[in-house]
Amino acid sequence: MHTKTLAELARDLRARKYSSEELTRACLARIERFNPDLNAFISVLREQALTDARAADVRISKGGAGPLTGLPIVHKDIFCTRGVKTSCGSKMLDNFVAPYDATIVERLKTAGTVLLGKTNMDEFAMGSSNETSFYGPVKNPWDPRRVPGGSSGGSAAAVAARLAPAATGTDTGGSIRQPAAFTNLTGLKPTYGRVSRYGMIAFASSLDQAGVITHTAADAALLMQAIAGFDARDSTSVDRPVPDYTAELERPLKGLRIGLPKEFFDKSLDARVGDAVHAALAVYRQHGATVHDISLPNFWLSVPTYYVVAPAECSSNLSRFDGVRFGHRCENPLDLMDLYTRSRGEGFGAEVKRRIMTGTYVLSAGYYDAYYLKAQQTRALIRQDFLEALRQVDVIMGPTAPTPAFGLGEKTGDPITMYLNDIYANGVNLAGLPGISIPMGFVDKLPVGLQIIGNYFDESRLLAAAHQYQLETDWHTRIPKGFE
Repeated sequence: MHTKTLAELARDLRARKYSSEELTRACLARIERFNPDLNAFISVLREQALTDARAADVRISKGGAGPLTGLPIVHKDIFCTRGVKTSCGSKMLDNFVAPYDATIVERLKTAGTVLLGKTNMDEFAMGSSNETSFYGPVKNPWDPRRVPGGSSGGSAAAVAARLAPAATGTDTGGSIRQPAAFTNLTGLKPTYGRVSRYGMIAFASSLDQAGVITHTAADAALLMQAIAGFDARDSTSVDRPVPDYTAELERPLKGLRIGLPKEFFDKSLDARVGDAVHAALAVYRQHGATVHDISLPNFWLSVPTYYVVAPAECSSNLSRFDGVRFGHRCENPLDLMDLYTRSRGEGFGAEVKRRIMTGTYVLSAGYYDAYYLKAQQTRALIRQDFLEALRQVDVIMGPTAPTPAFGLGEKTGDPITMYLNDIYANGVNLAGLPGISIPMGFVDKLPVGLQIIGNYFDESRLLAAAHQYQLETDWHTRIPKGFE
């Protein structure tokens, strides 16, 4: 069962080849066996999962099941889940039990999915390697000496190791797409506003977007059908009809115009990753797509712009964590100021503190115009570049990350080098566009990903382009050694 996709498992459940309870028990057994080494989970909800699986089996037996009924999934521990610890990978929220469900949790629960547990992540989603978590680093199933990517590294590791068939994640600057690339998975970041952010603990509100990590584009389409759509509780949610993502997967590649940005192929890109991109493009050409050279002139400003805007927003969002109403509280505070400073000092890790301090600095009276305002002006230019390119082509393709997964501890001492690992991802969030990463090959026996970027609310085209590629290749079917 563990080698099957979400779509295949759904068909098997409808055909009564096995029950949701049997499937759930199989997943829980693999979690018990492999998670101690991978550290992919923060919470495992064994009894709740089995109860939900039995309820799903009843629905299936009565003929009232939907496409996702009875399918096990995991949630990144950034989504509030009623009655379950929601830690955001931080000591600050180690004792926080959410009193309500995030919209994405609520919608997938309504769809009949079975929640196996909550996955590990970089603290408050701040990281590219899943090494900043209070609960320790997550290991990459393809090589436990390497990172799985971040911040959704726990979700990616759990799906890659076949502990769960699918997971939710969040993407603020590449945090779904980069882990998907590092672990040979499909990771979809939807258009900003397409999936509700209600109940998702905020890092950078204008950049954060919920999405999914799966084995295939077809599986991503199944989940998107359930989670996409307007939510009045989220002021950034867009009231726009949701297409039938699954039905549109068969859109042919013939006539698809692919843009190839010259800026993506600079000295920071491992030449072997570039070769894998060109090999993937050859598959698209064979099926009638055309490839066009394009330019994103302000692309090189994405990383510095992102690391002004994101920390500025995080310094504001994380100010609520002060030890007063919820979260970590220091012992025996002397006064209110001591309560604030010690609670925050003890509760936050080094990377979170670094970004809060950076954000506070760029928002301060003497530096606001020089840094934050300038960054927002540059952000507008980056968005304009993407939109100009997408007037000439249907999608933009390139590498998801410049290299395969790097070693644990390799970049923790150099934040700038770590930040540059998201060089091809940050701009998509700054522009609010949808992006997907899919498996496209291996370098040094490690997976690498192809990134496909589309126009606003054009997830259907991205999913179809990814699906048609996966029909012609088998990269996405590869399983890391020892997890077969």
